[in-house]
Parts: sequence; structure tokens; C-alpha cells
Amino acid sequence: MYPRELEAYRTAQKTDNMSGRDIEAAALTRCALLLSDCVKNWDTPDRDDLLAEALRTNQVVWSILQSELVRDDNPLPIEIRQSILTLSVFIDNRIIQIMADPQPEKLKIIMDINLNLAAGLRGSPAD
Repeated sequence: MYPRELEAYRTAQKTDNMSGRDIEAAALTRCALLLSDCVKNWDTPDRDDLLAEALRTNQVVWSILQSELVRDDNPLPIEIRQSILTLSVFIDNRIIQIMADPQPEKLKIIMDINLNLAAGLRGSPAD
């Protein structure tokens, strides 16, 4: 589904000297791929476990991003930080919606946001 992003994630995992941005991009890409795996395996018996793991991983990554964005020493301009924090609230709400009523189409927007933000962190456009 996202072959270029998967390759970027695999490459990032092998790199010892990753910047903070690279780590964030890799984490967001991993989250998107976990959700993509859920969609691909929606009708399998272990779907609930896969979905729980993917949603939990997304929550953790976005919580870390939130904590970094509110730090006084964060180098991003305040407008960008506020925009990403707004996205994080949307992600939190969508995760809760999916937990309450799991549907594969609800995962796409989270995957898209994760991949677009990861692309921005890497300085490359998302396809």
C-alpha cells in the first residue's frame, strides 16, 4: 500500500545516526504501516489484537509528539506547533472513535496524516 514509506522506515531502522526528525518520521511511518496492516487483515481472527496494538502505538507516538511540541525549547515556530497539536487532538479523537466502533475506513485519515507529517519531517512530498 505504501511501498516507498515502508522502504524509508526499513532504511531508517538500520541507521545509527538518526536525527530527531528522522526518528519522528520513522515512528509515524511505522504507525501508518501498522494501521495499513490492520486494514489488509481486517477479516482475520487476530484483527482485534492487531488493531489494539496499532492504535496503542499511535497513541504513544502522538503523546510523545505532543509533549515535545509544548516544550519551551522546541525550535519549531509556534504556528506550526499549534497546527500539529490540533492534528494530535484530531488523532486522539479518531482513535477513540475507532475503539468504540471499529471500521477499516476510519483508519485511512490517521495513516494519511502520519505519512504526510513523516514526509514533511523528511523534507520529501508524500505520494
